[in-house]
Amino acid sequence: MLKHELRKIYKEKRKGLSPFFISESSLKILDQLLDLPIWDFSFYHIFLSIADKKEVDTAPIIDFLQKKEKNIVVPKMTANATLEHYLLTDTTTIAVNNWQVPEPSGSEQIEETEIDVVFIPLLAFDRLGNRVGYGKGYYDGFLRKCRPDTFKVGLSFFEAEAVIHDIADHDFRMDYCVSPKNIYDFTSTSS
Repeated sequence: MLKHELRKIYKEKRKGLSPFFISESSLKILDQLLDLPIWDFSFYHIFLSIADKKEVDTAPIIDFLQKKEKNIVVPKMTANATLEHYLLTDTTTIAVNNWQVPEPSGSEQIEETEIDVVFIPLLAFDRLGNRVGYGKGYYDGFLRKCRPDTFKVGLSFFEAEAVIHDIADHDFRMDYCVSPKNIYDFTSTSS
């Protein structure tokens, strides 16, 4: 399928998700994540969930990272369609922007090259590790600035599609994608 088709299908699928399903499935995703070889690093980048878009609830993952005393980095959108990245601390203030995206303020900015693991939001993905996001390119631009050895981990309520047909050269493949039921390992095929 094509990206625009998948965006439409998965936005519609998300509309039908109940708060109970989101909560339970997000905890199952955390359980699956614990089996990945990604927990011996320092800097973990994670998105703050947009409740209205029924995204995977990242609060349990953030709580787990805090208990492990990891450095948690969260994104902030800029006017030029890029992301800035800030350390999440006890004093970080979170506010919702004009697009209803929760964002940090009042904390230390972190460079992309410091980040070891990125948890990536997505609408859909395929069995090759390609993802479909919201189509604005924020994460592809961000991942381009990360180190080549930075782990890219997608989080999805749904399972993999067979193939996304219109992948571009600038699209980044994930190393892993985790659903409530499965871990998809793309490390042998990632570029």
